[in-house]
Amino acid sequence: MSVRDLLRGLPVFAGDLPAFDPSTAPDDPIALFTAWFEAAVAAGVSEPHAMAVATADEAGAPSARVVILKDLTPEGWWFATTTTSRKGRELAADPQAALLFHWREQGRQVRVRGLTELASPERCAADFLNRPPESRAAGLHGRQSDPLVALTEMDRVFDESRARVEADPSLVPDDWGLYVVRPVEVEFWQGSPDRRHVRLRYLRQKPGGPWRRGLLWP
Repeated sequence: MSVRDLLRGLPVFAGDLPAFDPSTAPDDPIALFTAWFEAAVAAGVSEPHAMAVATADEAGAPSARVVILKDLTPEGWWFATTTTSRKGRELAADPQAALLFHWREQGRQVRVRGLTELASPERCAADFLNRPPESRAAGLHGRQSDPLVALTEMDRVFDESRARVEADPSLVPDDWGLYVVRPVEVEFWQGSPDRRHVRLRYLRQKPGGPWRRGLLWP
C-alpha cells in the first residue's frame, strides 16, 4: 500500500464537532481565543497549549516548530526560548511571527500573525525561575540548534547543568528570552464534515489598533 493510499483511508473530522456562530463572536479576538481555549481544555483536547511558531531568516526562508504557550494577556500570546536559538536569532532579524493552534478533536484551528517583542530582563528571569528544574537545566546550555556530535555529549552537559541549578536555584542565563506576539491578524477556523468550514478573521493595521472582522471562504 502506498502512502497516498494510506492517506486516502484516514478519517477526517471524526466525531462530533462543536458549532460556531461567528455572528455571536466578541469584538476582541483574544476574548474569543480564551473561550475556545477553555472549551478545548474542558473537552479534554490533548495539549491544547501547544502551538506552532513560524519565523523567517534574513533571506526570508521560513522555519516552524512547536512550543508551549506561556501566557495570554491583552498584549498577546507569550512563549519562551533562548535568544541565541534559531528562532531567537531569526526574531532579532525580523520580529514578524506566525502562530498556529490545532485542536484536532474539535476540528478547530487558530492562526495568529503579528510582531514579537522581547520582555524586560526582570520578566524573562521570572519566567525562567518559574520553570521546573529539568527545564531550567535545559535552558542553561546555550546551545539550542547547534550541531551535536553524540547523545553522550548531551547527557554530560545536562548533568552539568542540573548540578548548576541545584547549586544555585536563582541562576538565570543571560540569553533566556520571554516573547510576546502582538497580533495584527487572528483567524478562527471551525471545521465541518461537509466541508462548509467557518473562517472568521480579525485584522488591524498595527498592534494596539482597532479590530475589524469578516468571514473568509473556506
